[in-house]
Amino acid sequence: MWTSCIIQRGRVSDWRVRRGVLDVFTFPWIPGSTSCPARLFKAPGVTFLFLVMDDFVRNKLTEWKLSEWIEAFEAQEIDEESLYHLDDQEINQLITKAGPRVKFNNKLKLLKEEQNTTQPQKQAVNISVEDSPSKSEKEIQKRKRKSDHLQGEFSQWQPAPKQQYNCTAGSQSETEILSDVKDIMKHVSEGLHGRDKLSAFLKDKTKDLETEKRHLVGVFGKTGAGKSSLINAIINKKGLLPSGSVSACTSVMIKVEATSGSKYEAHIEFITKEDWKSELKSLKEVLEDNDDNDDDDDDDGGGGNDDFFDADEKLSALYGEEWKERSPHNLMDNKYFIDIPEFRTSKTKILKSDSAEGLSEKFVKYTRSESNETEEVKRWYWPLVKCVTVKVPDNDFLDHVTLVDLPANGDSNRSRDRMWTGFVASCSAVWIVTEMNQAASEKEAWEILENASSLLGNGGECQQIHFICTKSDHENPDDLKTNHQKCSQNHFSEDSFKVFTVSSTEFLKGENANPDHNEIPKLKEILKNLNDTHSETLNYVSGAYGILSLIQGATIREVVEQKNDLYDLLEGKLFIQLNQVKKAIEKIIKAFEQRLSEGVEKSQNLCEKKLKSFLHPSKMSDGAFHRTLKSAVRNDGIQKPKKGKPKNLNVTLASYLTESIDEKFRKTFPNDVKCGHFNGAIDAFSLSTDSLIEKYKDVELQLIFLQTEEKKIKAKLNKTILTQKKLIYNSLTETIKDNMKKCYREAAAFEGRGTLKKMRHTIERHVHSRKYMFEEAKNAMLEQLSDLKETVLRTLENTMKESIDFSLKTETCSLPDVSDHLQVVKKHYDELNGGQDEKKTNHTV
Repeated sequence: MWTSCIIQRGRVSDWRVRRGVLDVFTFPWIPGSTSCPARLFKAPGVTFLFLVMDDFVRNKLTEWKLSEWIEAFEAQEIDEESLYHLDDQEINQLITKAGPRVKFNNKLKLLKEEQNTTQPQKQAVNISVEDSPSKSEKEIQKRKRKSDHLQGEFSQWQPAPKQQYNCTAGSQSETEILSDVKDIMKHVSEGLHGRDKLSAFLKDKTKDLETEKRHLVGVFGKTGAGKSSLINAIINKKGLLPSGSVSACTSVMIKVEATSGSKYEAHIEFITKEDWKSELKSLKEVLEDNDDNDDDDDDDGGGGNDDFFDADEKLSALYGEEWKERSPHNLMDNKYFIDIPEFRTSKTKILKSDSAEGLSEKFVKYTRSESNETEEVKRWYWPLVKCVTVKVPDNDFLDHVTLVDLPANGDSNRSRDRMWTGFVASCSAVWIVTEMNQAASEKEAWEILENASSLLGNGGECQQIHFICTKSDHENPDDLKTNHQKCSQNHFSEDSFKVFTVSSTEFLKGENANPDHNEIPKLKEILKNLNDTHSETLNYVSGAYGILSLIQGATIREVVEQKNDLYDLLEGKLFIQLNQVKKAIEKIIKAFEQRLSEGVEKSQNLCEKKLKSFLHPSKMSDGAFHRTLKSAVRNDGIQKPKKGKPKNLNVTLASYLTESIDEKFRKTFPNDVKCGHFNGAIDAFSLSTDSLIEKYKDVELQLIFLQTEEKKIKAKLNKTILTQKKLIYNSLTETIKDNMKKCYREAAAFEGRGTLKKMRHTIERHVHSRKYMFEEAKNAMLEQLSDLKETVLRTLENTMKESIDFSLKTETCSLPDVSDHLQVVKKHYDELNGGQDEKKTNHTV
């Protein structure tokens, strides 16, 4: 029995020398906090309960490599709750150096996003302000709790009892299961106090369980096709995204996703001041070129004047008529940006509203071109906006899915275009919205797909292409799917395409909607399937099951001889399996080398023919093409008009190379990760732990851990490859672009009479003298494939070798008893696997 208790505040480090640290507990009864970290210190005749700085904050600062600022946070008593509510001024006072402050802001932003995904569960156990007891009741409860704890025999001052989890089969949803298991693993991780290597290894493995995949669904379509109306109907918010006027088109990228809050929010991200300053100069040059073009021809024949209209539209939207009399330097004056200080300080502007319509009114000036519907808007800020993220409350199927309203061709602004390219390449699915009651719509729909096919297919991760036909009361949309053009065959399989008929107007009628034109529920079902967290839950629970198995296995005495035998066996299996993966990948790389060599030969022989078709288009006048080519050479060979087909000389020159490997690439690196990369070589990797469990019963728990680790690392590798294969595929075009940059700069410098002729001649001469660039492109791709092979082999070897070592070679150390937790997680694991593991013999825990 403890003789007395003294509560003091201070720093643990001040006491550690003089008092032995006995243990770390959590006390829900500490006044003013639902959970207070504390340490016990024992001296003759007295026990100190020493309240320390919030371990959460201390751990986070250490994890973020900002431990030098711990004292500043300590001095201001920053705990977990207040950490999330720090404003810019407070952060500036806490962290006085710019470098660490930027790092802290980025880390805190990511932490808040992570917290938002778990907030609903946390809210369920927290007492709301409205429901909390009165002040007098609180005091009574506080005194009672204090009396209970101080007058008892301090049996409560032991590690918290294991939490009881509801594990009845079929009684919990997957969301509840995931929440339960995360709570268990948090509790287990906090109990790993040891400084031994195994404890550190287990804590790292527990951190690695936290993964989240957000699916992007890209929505493409020409102005007036009904993209905004479709998105509004999908999320049942009629007035969220402005729609209606054909003249009022969406001018920036808009992301729509769920929020755990109760308000509608719009997060507006601006381009940088430097980006706008550079773009101002380019826009002015475009306008001057239009006035001075000596080859001018009114018959542009192909939209060659789009850059001029785009420049005029942007400048007029932001500056009215003032831009015509001002230099680019003067147009950067702060007076033009008084209403948007966030642009000047490179911060995100956040708008909030209680209703969808209210939010729409607030952010329309940041997303749209001028329309008659919003004449009261005097200044439009969309030319400065990089992206707008609209967050919608109470929308479950957008928890892990983001809808992105995308321009068909990207953007002339480099910053926005890089973001556009990143979005397109990351889309899991694409919806191409087309108005089927117009004859040109089918062609436009296929043009959109053709323009983005390499970014979506071999250069991306898109699995589904959905043509969504709006306003189609009379036409048959099935004809659209049959027009499976060559451009998409190299990047997508036939079953990737589906066609839907929708009418947003019909759907919003509710029960009176015509089901023949109301396939929006089917689209909602697609989003729900993408949003399905089954794989995330199963992966987390599977990993937790393995970690708990290893912890429990390490606490049980095993036969050392059996462990040594198994270690040698697994080491041999690992060597054999790695060799098989290596041979399979090397065979694939050799096949790519052969195809690329054919592509190089064809490129060197026929590149001048390709170049001629680009530099002398048959359906465009010289006047129009002058503007097109001038725009392209200023932008590294790429011209992206607001309307019409983009021109990319780098893609044209690399086309024989990409065509030589397209089909092979799609089969080697399928966008559906379930199909397995490198023709399934990674999925085939296996240490066959299933077959070893019966023979090595004494180390069954360790084998279960290795089994789950193998599944986890293969899934992780397939995701890594899905990201890396985009860079590998695009390396062909990027290498060509790098080789062409010098001549682009030279061509862009020409002015006055004869400019078009000089630009053409410069490009032709450069390509003729640098035909070796095709060989360089081939070698660059092969080098990246070889690097990927080494990454795969190194990751497999290091991960599995480390897991085998910690499972079978680590000396006994102090670990918590997790037997009850293991039983609960195993039941959840079996439930999620459909009872597949029920046939296994129950191990001793």
